[in-house]
Amino acid sequence: MEEVKLRTLSVLVDNESGVLSQVSRLFSRKGFNVESLAVGTTDNPAISRMTIEVLANENQTNLMCNQLAKMVPVHSVKLLVPSHSIRRELVLYKVRAKTSEDKNEIIQIANIFRGSIIDVSKETLTLSVIGDEKKTDAVQELLADFGIEELVRTGMIALERGKYTIDEDTKEKGEFNYGKDVL
Repeated sequence: MEEVKLRTLSVLVDNESGVLSQVSRLFSRKGFNVESLAVGTTDNPAISRMTIEVLANENQTNLMCNQLAKMVPVHSVKLLVPSHSIRRELVLYKVRAKTSEDKNEIIQIANIFRGSIIDVSKETLTLSVIGDEKKTDAVQELLADFGIEELVRTGMIALERGKYTIDEDTKEKGEFNYGKDVL
């Protein structure tokens, strides 16, 4: 049996209403749970990039990539290889800090992990940390002793390292493009 592991897909889509719904329906129809999803516009306001993480084996991943590539609003789909990509997420932690000693310790933790204190109140500090799962989980474990009031994660975003981009001409000319320019 093939190994099921976390796969990261980078997908360029039209920046229009309903596209996210179409993509998420594809995953649910095929029985996949999306572990992480982050969507935002690119340097071209008409195009959005989706970073989708899903637990799947190699055959399932190939099926999903092919199904995505056939969708009308999809411009490009790429499976990112972990050793050749950069993955990061932003996590905000609101932590109890009633004493100045607690505040100093939390600030030290933020500094060690290159985080930022983004809000201070009499009883809480809010930190932002950017990193991979190991880093953000380590911060969470250290902050748990103080009491985490709230936590929010953006979802993983990813890019390939070096000169490679999602816009690489990896598709055969015309493949999956039939009908995309008709509407």
